[in-house]
Amino acid sequence: MPIQVTLDAVLTRRGMKARELAARVGISETQLSLFRGGKVKGIRFRTLAKFCAVLECSPGELLGYLADAADLDAVGDMDED
Repeated sequence: MPIQVTLDAVLTRRGMKARELAARVGISETQLSLFRGGKVKGIRFRTLAKFCAVLECSPGELLGYLADAADLDAVGDMDED
């Protein structure tokens, strides 16, 4: 998956524990752990906005993109449709 979750780095910079973030955002620690591990298929914009508000950051600081050849091939296939 080319999308990388970089939430742990933001938590470290803010000196915040994941448990505190989960409580302030209003999600379970299990849900947060799954997101941090990149094991979710999606996230609601509302939840992402809450992360950003609590951490005082932008969505781009929580998510990164790392392309590989297979991803670029898939984009090429979509362009042909």
